[in-house]
Formats: sequence, structure tokens, C-alpha cells
Amino acid sequence: MESSYLLIFAVMLGALATTVPVFMALFFTGLVGLAYLIGIDPQIVIEVLYRSMDKFALIVVLFFVLCGNIMTTGSIVEKLIKTANVMVGFLPGGLAMAGVLACGFFGAISGSTVATVVAIGGFMIPALMENGYEERFSVGIMTTAPILGIVIPPSISMILYAMVTNDSVEALFLTGFIPGILIIMAMSLYAYVVCRARGYATRPRPSFAEVITTVRESIWALLLPVLIFGGIYSGLFTANEAAVVACFYAFFVEIVIHRDMRLRDVKKVIVSSAVTSATLLVIVAGASVFGEYLTFEQIPDKIANAVVGNLQSPWVFLLAVNILLLVVGMFMDIISATLILTPIFLPLLSKFGIDSMHFGLLMTINLGIGYCTPPLGVSLYISGATVNRDLLYVSRAVLPFLAIQILLLLLFTYWPDLVLLLPRLIYGYGN
Repeated sequence: MESSYLLIFAVMLGALATTVPVFMALFFTGLVGLAYLIGIDPQIVIEVLYRSMDKFALIVVLFFVLCGNIMTTGSIVEKLIKTANVMVGFLPGGLAMAGVLACGFFGAISGSTVATVVAIGGFMIPALMENGYEERFSVGIMTTAPILGIVIPPSISMILYAMVTNDSVEALFLTGFIPGILIIMAMSLYAYVVCRARGYATRPRPSFAEVITTVRESIWALLLPVLIFGGIYSGLFTANEAAVVACFYAFFVEIVIHRDMRLRDVKKVIVSSAVTSATLLVIVAGASVFGEYLTFEQIPDKIANAVVGNLQSPWVFLLAVNILLLVVGMFMDIISATLILTPIFLPLLSKFGIDSMHFGLLMTINLGIGYCTPPLGVSLYISGATVNRDLLYVSRAVLPFLAIQILLLLLFTYWPDLVLLLPRLIYGYGN
């Protein structure tokens, strides 16, 4: 290994060890590499920063963040949970299943794991405990189920992945539907088996009239994902336009129909969304500078050649990548990891005959699991704060659910036809 690479590694590790924010660590490491080691004019870094944020694909991210904030401010989230509960709440473990299903509903609108664990987990964990569910079980299932926020489209991480690989965002979204549904089914089945064995009380089966009443009350909320996906896949509008339409629809529903949001709340929601969006953009900017250094040094190609020389089997390569991404997810947020690692892995995919959209789904799930792994799993801290428990307690609570997700990850890894089924049926992708 060249001494310059050791210096870059030391700068990066030192910055992270001293709790420098990730985006600043990436920026300064890239700046040292470009200006000091390669000798490029530092003014070029300004151009790199501008180019990284001057991308049309980022617009969809900003509007889906806004849409998620609108829902959490109004009553759409509450109505989604109520609908999920009336569908499965009468089964053993039904309330836990309803929480998982609500994460799927919310993920089909927000595109964010953090937003899902705050909106759904913050509501469902206390509700589960009040209904006699064990605290560790409640924390575990509602900390891990929000991975559906980035698996079921729209997914912010998938949008950024497509931005790097130039894959179709609409087609990439389709790779998340079947895995998302299987995650919901697997976690719900586990909840059913565990809760039935423990003899948790169940609520009475709702009457047909109660179901109709609940669906009628929630119909405007349920139509939001229908509007998003119906518009995208009917060709009525693009993914970018869908995000804007979703925001206007959510505002209209909350202000005019539900009347749970007032006009004076609009400014607060927009400002909050702008702050969240700015946080994402500075991560993108910092990662772009570091990525520019990697490109100048041709590090992705060097890694590709080294890996291909030592690994010959695509199966072994995918297993190694899964392990690496799970480790990376413990220390790095999904936005930074996607922007940095995608250009490194991209040259390897063609050499091993791996489809880039299949790999995008695998990267999304791997890094999504990272939200629930210490030491930097954001979901662990959010759930811990909800029940006033430490990191160790929450980390133990999520273990059985992480095991389920990792087993499903292996299924998706070695059965690419399952992941690519919908893109092939709808777009003829790869045929």
C-alpha cells in the first residue's frame, strides 16, 4: 500500500475518532488528498461541491422529506396505523403486526428509515407496552421494522444510488416491492408465533361495519401511495414530479380535509424539512469531494483489479460484499456510504456479471440494517430514548429481528430473479 493511501486513511480515521461529523471528515480527507497529495488547485474543490448538489435527481429527495414531515405533523400517520390495526390487530401479536404494516405504509410515502422509526416507532412502542407486550419485544420489532422506509419505494438511498449508476429510478424502485413484502410477512409471522406462544391477549375481530368505517376515515391517507405509484408507473408523471404531487396532496388533505394542520403550521413544516434537506445535501457535498479524490487516484479500478485477482466466484464476492457493507453500516450513515462505495463497487459488478439494480437493492438492505447495529445505529438511539434504555439493552432487543432480515438478505443475494421480477415484467428490463 502506498504511503499516500496510509496518510488518507489516517486522516479519515483520526477525524472520525475525534467525533468530527462524517460529512466534514469526508470533505477534509478529500481536500487533503486533492490539494496536498495530488497537487490540484484547491479552487477546483469549489467546483466539485457545486457539481455535487447541482443534480436534478436530488429534488425528489427534498420533496419526499417534506412529504414525510407533513404526514408526521398531521394525522395521516395515525390513520395509517389505525387501518393497519383493523386489518391484523385481532390476531395473536396483531398489534405488533399492525406496527410492521404501518411501517410499510409509511415507507411507501416517506422514503426514510429515520422518519419511519420516529413517526411509527415513537407511537407504537408505548402502545404495545400499554397493551401488555414485553418491552424488549416491543422495542426490538419497532426498531427494526422501519427498514421498510428505505426498502419499499420511494427510497431516498435508492434515488442516490441511481444518481451514481445512472440506472432508471422507476425501475430501481420496483426491486424493493417484493423484498419489502417478504420482510413484512417474515416479521409478522415471527410476531404471531412468539405472541401466541406467550399467550398475549388479542382484541375481538372487528365487524365488517367497523372495517368499512376505518377504511372510509383513512381513505385519503391510503390514496397517497396509490397516487405516487399509480402516477409513476402509468406514465402520468416521473418520480421527481411524483414527489411534488405527493407534497401538494398531503398539504391539501391535512389542511382542507382532515383539518389537523393549520396554515400557520406550514411554515414550521417547510423550515424543518429545509433543515433536514440541508443536512442531506452537506453529506452529499462532503462525500463528493472524497469521491473526487478516489477518482483521481483511480482507487476504484485498483480495488476492482485486486478483488478480481483474488476472488473468482460471484457467490463468494457477494458474500464478502454483504459482510463488508454490514460492517460499514455500523459506522457510517447510508447516504455517505452509498455515495462513497457505489463508485468503488460499480466496476466490479460487470466483471462478476452482477446486475447493478440487483446490487442496489442489496446495498440498500445492508446499509439499512446498519441503522440497527451499534455503535452508530441511529434507530437504536431513537428507540432507546423512547423507553429510556441504554444502547446495550436496545441492541440485544433487536437481535432476533436482525437475524430474520439477514436471512432474507441472503435470499435476495442469491436469488436475483426474485428481486428483478417486477422490473422485467413492467419494463422488460434485462430481457
